[in-house]
Amino acid sequence: RGEKGRGEVSRTLSRAYEHWSQLKILSIEVLERTHRCDSFVECTSGFSLDESERVNWGWQACKVLSIELESRLEETGKSRDVLELGYSFDDVKPKKKTKYKKSELRLVESLDGICERILEYNIHKERQDSTRFAKGMSQTFQTLHGLVDKGVKVELGIPYELWDKPSVEVTNLKTQCETLLEDYESDIEEWYFHHQGDITLKQYLCNDRALLGKDISCLTEVLHPKDKGKKNRKGETGEKAPGDLDNGRDEL
Repeated sequence: RGEKGRGEVSRTLSRAYEHWSQLKILSIEVLERTHRCDSFVECTSGFSLDESERVNWGWQACKVLSIELESRLEETGKSRDVLELGYSFDDVKPKKKTKYKKSELRLVESLDGICERILEYNIHKERQDSTRFAKGMSQTFQTLHGLVDKGVKVELGIPYELWDKPSVEVTNLKTQCETLLEDYESDIEEWYFHHQGDITLKQYLCNDRALLGKDISCLTEVLHPKDKGKKNRKGETGEKAPGDLDNGRDEL
């Protein structure tokens, strides 16, 4: 019985140390959530990047926009509807018919609220490149919520209901997305009507136009499966079932 008691105490101390360690790693991201700054470059000044790399981080909006718009077009492209265009007073003259898949209406509906999707993204502080911006909760905030679910009192200096609100960086990224849409609207239309299917939007809009002549290395950065499962508890492999892996279109 003595050994059993000592074992329970040991496990309790181990769990307490684990909770303490998890809380300790939160400080950087908490500061990141509460920090207020005037520009996206300022907000990324703590990412251990040189000045030129920080500027490039500001152009991640192009990468996100191309990912989200192509994803949205894939969704709307499943419709087989046929549109009747024009009007006639006597309804005798045949109306022009066009497939919804190739219509301007599909583009308009796909663009509607496209930058709002960026608010679904979060900063994944555990990553070191542009894949920091991705959908889903970061490992750090998963840990936070896990501690709360276990009954651990967590004091971060911000209300619990604000934990999952979009960060300054994410809202700035949304603003940049809206600016890109305004500045390159005609290019997006040109790609949609004449180049879709032949070249990706990322190549057409980002590589060949918005980021022409700039460092575009971040456009090819992807999150590899081995990076998705960091430190695990003893006995865990870190591997995930295919259904648990992040959708590639959600990555940056």
